[in-house]
Amino acid sequence: MAKKKFDFIVFDWDGTLMDSTSTIVKCIQASARDLGLPIPDEQAASYVIGLSLSAAMQAVMPDVDAKYHARMVERYRYHYLANDHELPLFEGVRELLAELSHDGYFLAVATGKSRVGLNRAMHSADLLSMFDATRCADETFSKPHPAMLQELSRELGQDLKRTLMIGDTTHDLQMASNAGVASVAVEYGAHDAETLLSCAPMYSAKTVKELHDWLSQNA
Repeated sequence: MAKKKFDFIVFDWDGTLMDSTSTIVKCIQASARDLGLPIPDEQAASYVIGLSLSAAMQAVMPDVDAKYHARMVERYRYHYLANDHELPLFEGVRELLAELSHDGYFLAVATGKSRVGLNRAMHSADLLSMFDATRCADETFSKPHPAMLQELSRELGQDLKRTLMIGDTTHDLQMASNAGVASVAVEYGAHDAETLLSCAPMYSAKTVKELHDWLSQNA
């Protein structure tokens, strides 16, 4: 067996492991509708996925009075928590994670979700025991700041040079770049392939199967 290039693989959650992008977009739009604010289109709402909730609402509604951003977060949580228990993992994710764990990689999640939100999602997906560490946006700096990757690597005693970040947004890939970490993009989430490729990931996977095959050969 060839020597591994990486010891530590970090995944984004929404749009990378869990098929939640369309639900998040609809919840952002519903929160704006609740408050009588202009409703962001799908592209604008998709773009902010991966940021902390507070940063996402500021980014998606930059022209509204700042007092509405906290209320947007509140309404978003109301809508999202009504639907999050129904959200599935992408097909093939469970098998991919099981194989990586079996092969001895350290696994982690770095997400724009809150701690409560990630724990709910991991419990619902029955993945609580799969990861060695996780980091959420309400515990540290939001992406694309490198803190999540820096903190996870310190917690697990891993070398950033032997760490790989996998995500569906430029926020994930820019975080990796800011931390000096290699990255792989997935094209089935929030940001389109052209936008992702502008961040120069090592590889861009169109499906979970493509991601699985690439990791088996190259990680």
